[in-house]
Amino acid sequence: MVDQEIIERAKSGDREAIVQLLRRLETPVYRTAYYWMGNEQDAMDATQEALLKIYKHLPAFKGDSMLETWAQRIVTNVCMDHFRKRKKVVFIQEEAWHEDRKAVREVERGAVAADLKQAIERLPDAQRKAIILRYVQEYNYQEIADAMQLPLNTVKSHLFRARKQLQQWLAEYREGGVTRWEAKK
Repeated sequence: MVDQEIIERAKSGDREAIVQLLRRLETPVYRTAYYWMGNEQDAMDATQEALLKIYKHLPAFKGDSMLETWAQRIVTNVCMDHFRKRKKVVFIQEEAWHEDRKAVREVERGAVAADLKQAIERLPDAQRKAIILRYVQEYNYQEIADAMQLPLNTVKSHLFRARKQLQQWLAEYREGGVTRWEAKK
């Protein structure tokens, strides 16, 4: 959590405070951008754009929510804008299968993670945003409500529906099957 004194100094133009504030926000902003964008380069671009917007709009930050929540709203909007502009399709590269059991387990674990990521990408924007904030950023329900500017019960509803949909889409894993699909982006 960013100290209020640093926020106020940064808002007044203190260069050292601005750098300190942006460094504290960089990792959580990147983590969210990476989860949304799906690859390092796009995540770095989105992170840079989000940090620039945070810097540019910092004087307008009113403090109605935590700075971190406000920053998450900005990076999420940046990522959503990128998707709207590009109508990006995400493809999974197939890993080479080896006889080595450890390598096979690693590939299987990667496939499960990739399928989960693609399932999350298929969710409606509000549900996807809520899932990312809850399970990637580890926000509590109120923080998610603040970041998404939604009532608490609406956030709970989005999370419930998203988890239910993900369970349905990924049900084959419980039965030992494999699920593959193209992202609808």
